[in-house]
Amino acid sequence: TGQRQHLNECDSLIGLIMWMPPGQNQSWVSEFILLGFSSDPTSNRILFIVFFLLYLSSVLANGLIVTLICLDTHLHTPMYFFLCILSLLDMGSVTTTMPQMLVHLLAHSQAISFTGCWLQMYMFGTLSVAECILFVIMAYDRYVAICYPLRYTVILNWGLCTRLAAGTWAGGFFSLIHTSLTMRLPYCGPNVVNHYFCEGPSVRSLACMDTHLIEMADLVISVFMLVAPLSLILASYIRIAQAILKIKSTQGRCKAFSTCASHLIVIRPNSSYSPERDKQISLFYNVFTALLNPVVYSLRNKDIKGALLKVMGQEGPGVECPMLRKGTASIT
Repeated sequence: TGQRQHLNECDSLIGLIMWMPPGQNQSWVSEFILLGFSSDPTSNRILFIVFFLLYLSSVLANGLIVTLICLDTHLHTPMYFFLCILSLLDMGSVTTTMPQMLVHLLAHSQAISFTGCWLQMYMFGTLSVAECILFVIMAYDRYVAICYPLRYTVILNWGLCTRLAAGTWAGGFFSLIHTSLTMRLPYCGPNVVNHYFCEGPSVRSLACMDTHLIEMADLVISVFMLVAPLSLILASYIRIAQAILKIKSTQGRCKAFSTCASHLIVIRPNSSYSPERDKQISLFYNVFTALLNPVVYSLRNKDIKGALLKVMGQEGPGVECPMLRKGTASIT
């Protein structure tokens, strides 16, 4: 019996990977119900106001960063180019989940169609994977800026930056495997998702079959797409730390460290699955991180401040690109 069950699981997994149609005796749900955070109308109205303000602030802050970097030619450098991509990813990630949640907070129905759930899961996964890859590229950018300052513009030329940016977006499509495996499972009964958006483990828990093999495949993908980037980031910052320790002046060390501190602050680990805790952690990483990234990376940056003053019609205090001046980049 155990061997037969194992063979059935293998056949199911092969069918999912090969996009085989579901069995004729299976009934599939046409929509999911997103449970959200509260069922109390008064609490939902309060949450709507809070989340709407957070969402609006996040989009406006990241949109401002993108606009300033595009308008000010002094910011047309690799460091700000990657920062612009990060802001675009943050805007896309928060827009994938928040508008649907805001609608559900005021609507009588919290339903989302099967297709809508598939698209939401895919887009969120794509943007999340792309952001992980981008953090590796940004760590490499800081590594070159600190360890090879005189060759910075030669190594990180615009051709390489363009290819790295394209690789960031292309790498996000790995989430198609995760999404396909999840949404091709048979959902023949319960359709209430204990989350505020279609998140993989929450949806898979409703499947009418043993998802052990799917979880293993998801674990392999997660290890490849999360542990590998974190390892590369760690290796980059070990080399950066070694280079900083060789700097003789205290002021030079502080300036070099400040170019990396903001990057380290926003790197986030992956959370283990627990329905209630996962909702809270996902909300924090999705909304608050997208809001904090512009603050951490940009509002304390004198070049961004100078660009903002120029757009407002005021003279910025010495808006000059340090990379063009000395072959390195500063984020102080």
